[in-house]
Amino acid sequence: MPPRSGLNLLKIMSSEFYDTNLPVVFIVGNSRSGTTMMMRIMNNHSVIHSINEPHFFEKMWTPKDDGKPIGRDVAFGLYAKLFTCQRAGFFEPVDKHVSKYTKEINDLIPKLGDHPTRLAVYTSFLKYETEVNGKSIPCEKTPQNVFYLKEILAKYPNARIINMVRDPRAVMLSQKRKWKRRALGADFMTKKETLRLQINYHPLAVSKLWNAAISAAKPFESESRFKTVRFEDILKNPEETVKSICKFANFPYEPEMLQVPHAGSSSEADKKSELGIRKTRAKGWLEKGLTKTEIEICQSTCGALMDEFHYEPIEVKVNSIELVWKYFIFPFKMALALLINLNRMRSIADTLKRRLFQ
Repeated sequence: MPPRSGLNLLKIMSSEFYDTNLPVVFIVGNSRSGTTMMMRIMNNHSVIHSINEPHFFEKMWTPKDDGKPIGRDVAFGLYAKLFTCQRAGFFEPVDKHVSKYTKEINDLIPKLGDHPTRLAVYTSFLKYETEVNGKSIPCEKTPQNVFYLKEILAKYPNARIINMVRDPRAVMLSQKRKWKRRALGADFMTKKETLRLQINYHPLAVSKLWNAAISAAKPFESESRFKTVRFEDILKNPEETVKSICKFANFPYEPEMLQVPHAGSSSEADKKSELGIRKTRAKGWLEKGLTKTEIEICQSTCGALMDEFHYEPIEVKVNSIELVWKYFIFPFKMALALLINLNRMRSIADTLKRRLFQ
């Protein structure tokens, strides 16, 4: 990814409109691992524009779609979903907002050529949305893209991938409380979403998904376009860590990158007027929120991989009745979670395979 100072739109516009040589920063990792904070850090850079969780490589594309041409109506629908997600919010219905973007979409579709694909729509959207915001490098944050690293690296030769990792016990606490985000400042979150999050939570499921995300990333650790960043390292040494990320991605560090709003926590109300890296978030799981049984389930499930990232286990006294109950309800909870998440997957089989068989 060549360094850029300011905009270089002429160079971008001279390439194919949906050229996958476009430099893109992808932020991936297990959910609640600091991906949103990293996105905000990147978005503070003078040439980087963040695209927040379009979930393209799960909701709108599968390997079976690769290279297959799509019609104008399908392309229009994909653009409508992408625009709505980025500009109105992930939970907003497309029908409510599509009229706002119709002219832009109708201008974009002819530029795709005679045989557009889903990937062409997505790539052109990243490029277009970045340019209209006066920047030149898109930064796409979708945590679940950690399960699509092979495809992303193959399709985008100039991509840089930042893989966020966080202590799984902290992830568990954040997942457990995530449904409370609506009352802490996330007024965009619907009641249906808060219910979905409550149904999704189970300590064993959170632990297994953390393992799956770590395992999905491991084959790419030696890839020069891939970098793993511990959430805790950003909290402890923010400037040094972000400088190393900038060096990896080959663009200059800017001090303004660290001026991120205090928002997105599952434990504290948003304070968007307060800026900077809040260092007190690393050990919240140890103070309150998780039961000893939940901590034990996490440590026993994730122990081997925790050790690789220097997350030390603690001794806990488990409530045997709670432990048996948690394991007993697990299959029923997961069946219900699958049902409520069906509309978030383009291919159920592909999604489950990537998460369950790492």
